Amino acid sequence: MPAVSKGDGMRGLAVFISDIRNCKSKEAEIKRINKELANIRSKFKGDKALDGYSKKKYVCKLLFIFLLGHDIDFGHMEAVNLLSSNRYTEKQIGYLFISVLVNSNSELIRLINNAIKNDLASRNPTFMGLALHCIANVGSREMAEAFAGEIPKILVAGDTMDSVKQSAALCLLRLYRTSPDLVPMGDWTSRVVHLLNDQHLGVVTAATSLITTLAQKNPEEFKTSVSLAVSRLSRIVTSASTDLQDYTYYFVPAPWLSVKLLRLLQCYPPPEDPAVRGRLTECLETILNKAQEPPKSKKVQHSNAKNAVLFEAISLIIHHDSEPNLLVRACNQLGQFLQHRETNLRYLALESMCTLASSEFSHEAVKTHIETVINALKTERDVSVRQRAVDLLYAMCDRSNAQQIVAEMLSYLETADYSIREEIVLKVAILAEKYAVDYTWYVDTILNLIRIAGDYVSEEVWYRVIQIVINRDDVQGYAAKTVFEALQAPACHENLVKVGGYILGEFGNLIAGDPRSSPLIQFNLLHSKFHLCSVPTRALLLSTYIKFVNLFPEVKATIQDVLRSDSQLKNADVELQQRAVEYLRLSTVASTDILATVLEEMPPFPERESSILAKLKKKKGPSTVTDLEESKRERSIDVNGGPEPVPASTSAASTPSPSADLLGLGAVPAAPTGPPPSSGGGLLVDVFSDSASAVAPLAPGSEDNFARFVCKNNGVLFENQLLQIGLKSEFRQNLGRMFIFYGNKTSTQFLNFTPTLICADDLQANLNLQTKPVDPTVDGGAQVQQVVNIECVSDFTEAPVLNIQFRYGGTFQNVSVKLPITLNKFFQPTEMASQDFFQRWKQLSNPQQEVQNIFKAKHPMDTEITKAKIIGFGSALLEEVDPNPANFVGAGIIHTKTTQIGCLLRLEPNLQAQMYRLTLRTSKDTVSQRLCELLSEQF
Repeated sequence: MPAVSKGDGMRGLAVFISDIRNCKSKEAEIKRINKELANIRSKFKGDKALDGYSKKKYVCKLLFIFLLGHDIDFGHMEAVNLLSSNRYTEKQIGYLFISVLVNSNSELIRLINNAIKNDLASRNPTFMGLALHCIANVGSREMAEAFAGEIPKILVAGDTMDSVKQSAALCLLRLYRTSPDLVPMGDWTSRVVHLLNDQHLGVVTAATSLITTLAQKNPEEFKTSVSLAVSRLSRIVTSASTDLQDYTYYFVPAPWLSVKLLRLLQCYPPPEDPAVRGRLTECLETILNKAQEPPKSKKVQHSNAKNAVLFEAISLIIHHDSEPNLLVRACNQLGQFLQHRETNLRYLALESMCTLASSEFSHEAVKTHIETVINALKTERDVSVRQRAVDLLYAMCDRSNAQQIVAEMLSYLETADYSIREEIVLKVAILAEKYAVDYTWYVDTILNLIRIAGDYVSEEVWYRVIQIVINRDDVQGYAAKTVFEALQAPACHENLVKVGGYILGEFGNLIAGDPRSSPLIQFNLLHSKFHLCSVPTRALLLSTYIKFVNLFPEVKATIQDVLRSDSQLKNADVELQQRAVEYLRLSTVASTDILATVLEEMPPFPERESSILAKLKKKKGPSTVTDLEESKRERSIDVNGGPEPVPASTSAASTPSPSADLLGLGAVPAAPTGPPPSSGGGLLVDVFSDSASAVAPLAPGSEDNFARFVCKNNGVLFENQLLQIGLKSEFRQNLGRMFIFYGNKTSTQFLNFTPTLICADDLQANLNLQTKPVDPTVDGGAQVQQVVNIECVSDFTEAPVLNIQFRYGGTFQNVSVKLPITLNKFFQPTEMASQDFFQRWKQLSNPQQEVQNIFKAKHPMDTEITKAKIIGFGSALLEEVDPNPANFVGAGIIHTKTTQIGCLLRLEPNLQAQMYRLTLRTSKDTVSQRLCELLSEQF
């Protein structure tokens, strides 16, 4: 940098800064700043032209005021004028002001770009450096468009000075990171690789950063960099600290450059050329050897630099995964760090060994450190280190040590930090299943898991144990006996009650021969927990009770008494009430054979990927688990017979209650064959664009599905090969709440998952919808939920459209369906006597208030089904009101925020002609018309 002359001290700036610092209050500071701003403004507007020094001084003051947090709305043009100065200090202040205060949308950007072009063309290294720094600091798209083609030429030009090359490389890196599409690949790419051979290590360091980033996107373009990087690394590693004196940091030669070169090599597989490969192996061995040497300094900077190179070398060894000798040596080196007094080193060692454990060459070497890792789990004070110890135990687990590792994890679980308990639970469940040769041990482990950390046992875990038990005949009796014994504890976790209820409902007959676990004792034991459980668990237990009716006829009367009690039949929760009513009716009217058919034992679950693994991937991030599982699959495929079944509950969007699966309601529907649906838009848009495209037209069958939901609130709204959308909704007066369940039916993640509710302008005024955001990533086999709060402001005709956009396997998917929010959802049924009904009917005799439709029946004319549809439509079904008993009449009130609209309906079937006449009378003609349209479609 040129020396600053004596006249550049800017005494006025120093005095101003001193005044600001001496202010006793915020008000005094603001007053002084306003005075200075007024002075600067008058100077800039004055007739007398300012010299460069004065401009620089005032621009500096403006910059200082801005950094204090005050807005600056003038002085930009004066700063731009400073760029044309030939004095370094003036040009420097101009560039500094522009880098900080000028945004990319400024009208001055063209003038700034011209000044930068002039400086780049000047071949003055000082001015070129200032210009390049400014481009990199602003880093806008406009800058990239203007200079992305120019900077590579400066970088590879033979006459460019080293300091400018450094700046050019880092500037180009900045532009590539912000606007990669604007940086053209061309002849310069092959020439920039040769900067790795440059004599100036500063240029090599900057070029390595640039090449590493470019190689990640365009590996073929920069393949020749491998041999050059190995050559340069070899020279650094084998040199003495005195050889690279300017770049030696605490006796470690060029540590930052070494790390960058090692990171560049991780962009490529092992070199194919034997000479290059041998030289790289020598480098890595030298780095490992130097790690064993006594330190040349006791200062922490020396060990930090030395270990930075070592850990990056180990990362490269793990990445190549081809040299058994190096992998074992790396493992042994990391093993020494496991007991190091420095916490960060212990953490990094555990993290690197997790990756080493996935290599077939070093897995056995990692296992030799099991006792050290277990000890770390028990004694470490830092929770993050303990978490890495858990990860390493999980990674090193196989058949030979599974029981020991699972036992240690369970032991640690009792005192583990709350933040990592759920993750430990998932890992214990996965390991117990994966390496369970004796499934009685698996059942004991999971029940122990629920006992120790029941609050952290997710649904996926207890679903999974049930599936294992159902799929394996040899463990069913033991599981029933074990859960029966576990339930006898005075305090049981609710998850244990769920598992116990499910297993005893399916296999309680296997232990019923023992007087200590007779049918009545099993029932009383479960029922004693009933009042302590949540609604989903109670629903599951009711399903268990009806299973008992089939398994044990001797307790039928006892169970019927429970189902008949007011606490069940008049339960405030509609799910429990409905189950109690239906199960009681089923147990009363059904014959033994029908009961045995309806309530038969659950069939084995289909073989799919474990949902616990999917849950762990979602929690830890897919990459951390997937790589490990893929590498371990080869070693464990023969342990328990291949892939694992997925729980029914995770794929059934129509049955969000976990207890619903007892009767097999959550079974995975068979995916239809054929190609997946094509997404909206052209192929180029789908493949290369992440931007949201236009809303897709309604999916085929959307109208039919929409019509089915007019008279019901729960079910599957849409399903294709990739996605399933389920609904569960409830409405009361003018308010409603809808739960939308999005199920990923594939084993591949959905990325950029974005559901959007679209309402026409007139619908927005009449219907308020509030949605909660959804996680943009939906893992394979997983399900996410979205809540929609609904308020009916006034009557409406159209329905909102639900548009879902996401990426599946690199392909853009765009699906639209009509959301079944219809006017009749805001019905409140009204009971009326015959006289009141016809009196009100006559009051609504105005022609505009009545709508009538005569139509052909589309479905069989069944009386019970017709009644159910009218009740499902929302109105009250009035019995013995119409003189003709074959007719159906109903009454209700549509509730909106602004008004209430009374509604009467009359449906007259003609069985001979297979026709209906539907008449609706309301106090508002548009409501009559809409309700008539909706209800006519149902018959």
